Amino acid sequence: MYNHMCENRVRYDKYPATSIENGTLVKGWKNILDQITPDTSGNIIAIECYTGVYYEQLMSYFKTVPHKLFVNTNELFKVESEILRITKGFMKEDVLFGYLNNLSIYDYFDEGKISVIRQEIKSIRKNGNVILFGHGSSCIVEADILIYADMPRWEIQQRMRKNEVTGLGVNNKNEAFSLQYKRGYFNDWRVLDKHKKRLYQQVDYWLDTTGKEPKLIDKKTFIDGIERTAHKPFRVVPFFDPAPWGGQWMKEVCNLDKSATNFGWCFDCVPEENSLLLKINDETFEMPSVNLVYLKSRELLGEPVEARFGQDFPIRFDILDTMEGGNLSLQVHPTTQFARDDFGLPYTQDESYYLIDAKDDATVYLGLKKGIDRKAMINDLENANADPKLNFDDEKYIYAIPAKKHDHFLIPAGTIHCSGKNSVVLEISTTPNLFTFKLWDWNRLGLDGKPRPINLERGKEVIQWDRDADYVTSQLVNQFKEVARGEGWIEEKTGLHKTQFIETRRHSFTGLVPHMTNDSVNVLNLVEGDEIIVESPDGNFEPLIVHYAETFIVPASVQEYTIRPHGRSAGRKCVTIKASVRF
Repeated sequence: MYNHMCENRVRYDKYPATSIENGTLVKGWKNILDQITPDTSGNIIAIECYTGVYYEQLMSYFKTVPHKLFVNTNELFKVESEILRITKGFMKEDVLFGYLNNLSIYDYFDEGKISVIRQEIKSIRKNGNVILFGHGSSCIVEADILIYADMPRWEIQQRMRKNEVTGLGVNNKNEAFSLQYKRGYFNDWRVLDKHKKRLYQQVDYWLDTTGKEPKLIDKKTFIDGIERTAHKPFRVVPFFDPAPWGGQWMKEVCNLDKSATNFGWCFDCVPEENSLLLKINDETFEMPSVNLVYLKSRELLGEPVEARFGQDFPIRFDILDTMEGGNLSLQVHPTTQFARDDFGLPYTQDESYYLIDAKDDATVYLGLKKGIDRKAMINDLENANADPKLNFDDEKYIYAIPAKKHDHFLIPAGTIHCSGKNSVVLEISTTPNLFTFKLWDWNRLGLDGKPRPINLERGKEVIQWDRDADYVTSQLVNQFKEVARGEGWIEEKTGLHKTQFIETRRHSFTGLVPHMTNDSVNVLNLVEGDEIIVESPDGNFEPLIVHYAETFIVPASVQEYTIRPHGRSAGRKCVTIKASVRF
């Protein structure tokens, strides 16, 4: 039986929320439409949409609001062939990778169509309501009532996989998921986020259509939720996904569907893709957690971090479960310069593996064996990837290290690596989450029954060949150093590598531990112990209860906080791992 399985499986909170007092929430289409329908005529009502909403369905409901003119902004876009042309340079001829675009929503509109519809609105507005529905609707004319139908990226991805939604100005819903995601990541979400940032202070109502029943909150409730969350420890909504190498550990610890084949990933802190829940009058309202990052970047990230990363949340935590599963793909991440030149990224995907749990035969593959022939290795990889009957001889080239619970492996960009079977890894990394170059996938198929894309051509350009067994042992494995201790606690620096901007600290404790954010957002996970409580020494925020394997975020604005064992863990040893940005 895995550590903590039975006692923790019903304690992991999959739906953490920020409670809002005296908020306004309306649910159900009838009540929502009654709420937003003005008492007088001659109003302009604009409904902005993110991609991933059920566009036609939403439009049909808003058409029931009394109106003289209804405008679908998709009909004001340039023709699809023109949109494909202007975005082609960012999409590239690649299954996975593109280049971050610099377009705006205005680049999608046909100016001639816009001019005509503005004249029509001007001529009939006094005779009744005008409803503008769709992406960029607030760009047409100034609205009297502005509604935003938002959508978290994880939910968008689920709908993409079911071929239910289209891209921005492009009907691509029948394309492979990887191509839909690529267009979203490199193009659509960039355009719509840029546009949404200009609208935050103008939106009167926010619409949540992630679930079966739609929900609406007003501006005050939205702002209260953002403001409250930015000044207290909180959790985003984790999401889970199967993998070709996935395991069985999270089913028990996180109380997931036992009938599922496996779960490989738990994304517990990827704010650009996770959701944030607000609890209002015993109802939950779901929205993208990136709204918090965009609106409160300084309070959340800290002034020095915001100055360096802008409105990007730079730290990512996720869990990789290979218990009774398989090895991850042998892989490498691009160097900073490669990521900048090829993808338009300001920084790359540096990372580390912290072992939450492991069986006796757990292994981490990290770096290269001494004295290998690099040309021979690349040749063997090319041959193995080209012929399913061949296997790549990893034992000849790749340095494999026995792994145990609480080991910490540092993985600066350019280092060949992967986690082996029978382990649970807390992956602590920088935020770019798409940029993995697979070198070898152990001759297996993806969940769709097809080989997963191999990126050896890119990968061989970024492999750091000097990271051999000696380098790995001396610089990348268990670089623990005690830096402080107090009554009932010890603090250790565990990383990351000198080339990485994330600092990690491990606290082992049986009593109360004082923490400072030090002008940086802090991200933590409880890697040992049943339960802890996070508190303010001055009572500035409500205490947060955290359970085993849960990740939580402490905004820089909190400044001081304490952590101690709680509940069944009171008086027992607990361990947290904390990440912040190194200055």
